[in-house]
Amino acid sequence: MVEKRGLSYWLTHLGLIVGVLFIFFPIWLAFVASTVTQAEIARPPMPLLPGPHLVENYSKALVAGVNVPVATMMLNSLVMALGIAFGKIAISLLSAFAIVYFRFPGRKAFFWLIFLTLMLPVEVRIVPTFEVIANFGMLNSYSGLILPLVASATATFLFRQFFMTVPDELAEAARVDGAGPMRFFWDILVPMSRTNMAALFVILFIYGWNQYLWPLLITTNPEMNTIVMGIKQMFPSGDDLADWPVIMATSILAMLPPVIVVISMQKLFIRGLVDSEK
Repeated sequence: MVEKRGLSYWLTHLGLIVGVLFIFFPIWLAFVASTVTQAEIARPPMPLLPGPHLVENYSKALVAGVNVPVATMMLNSLVMALGIAFGKIAISLLSAFAIVYFRFPGRKAFFWLIFLTLMLPVEVRIVPTFEVIANFGMLNSYSGLILPLVASATATFLFRQFFMTVPDELAEAARVDGAGPMRFFWDILVPMSRTNMAALFVILFIYGWNQYLWPLLITTNPEMNTIVMGIKQMFPSGDDLADWPVIMATSILAMLPPVIVVISMQKLFIRGLVDSEK
């Protein structure tokens, strides 16, 4: 059957193209600004084509920065984002597995207590959380950046809902074959959940990469600054002049890891949101 492509088809695609260009244009301007000099940015009109200073500006950003090199801040953000993403997925998988497949008193009550924590984001509990981290001596450390943000009620809820759709015959067949609970978990449930884990990984990685308030609160050592903090620190205070080419180069560099994660996991991400593998 040949699909008819009428006017509405082409108008829809035209609207999508215009929307993409509208969203991409500021990013293109930031990239152009990262390849020219300060004088070219300050002198209107701003150029719309890349300049010859790309390598110079990006090299300056990577090795210079404000207090520490941008490369160090990007490494801190990468460790934090990966730790939060993997930690949330691991804890949520285990907690959802326990809630669905183990019968113990107060099982539903524990689940709803976990679910109620959705109303308590880190900004609400930031003072007691900071006190706990400080008492454990985890300020200015990767563990302090990651552990308070690891628990996820959303991921636990999503995995619980997925596990509840898994046929009970699978668990019964695993018991008949002599598989224990953890063998059933690792060999059956985890492979079946890989698209869900991929979708959550993309969301949680971006969540961890974009964190600003919590790293700002617990890091006093510049060597532990994240890239989001670094971009904010590059903006001048008072009468100082901003080095806009370096700021724009840093902003483009900060975009690359999330973009790479989204592009590389796009298929799994979409399948995890709209499909299942039962």
